[in-house]
Amino acid sequence: MSNRREFVVKLGVGACALAGGAVFAAAPMVAESDPTAASLGYKADGSKVDKTKFPKFAAGQNCGNCALFQGKAGDAAGNCPLFAGKQVAGPGWCSAYAKKG
Repeated sequence: MSNRREFVVKLGVGACALAGGAVFAAAPMVAESDPTAASLGYKADGSKVDKTKFPKFAAGQNCGNCALFQGKAGDAAGNCPLFAGKQVAGPGWCSAYAKKG
């Protein structure tokens, strides 16, 4: 009987580990060609923003210091509510940039 009980406990622990892994798996990166990203002028490298098309862009603005960025300061990538289920690059930029206050 202890073997059966041990099996059930291990099965539960294994299921939790698998479920936890799925929850904590990193979301994919948003592609610049993604329709939402393209409409917002998203660039994974903010230094490549077309400054004539986006005159509001200013040096030093990037996803990492945007109010919408859900990663930690200095993270290479993080979630953004504008791109549900996808991450943006920390040094990236889009026209929805809002300075973190």
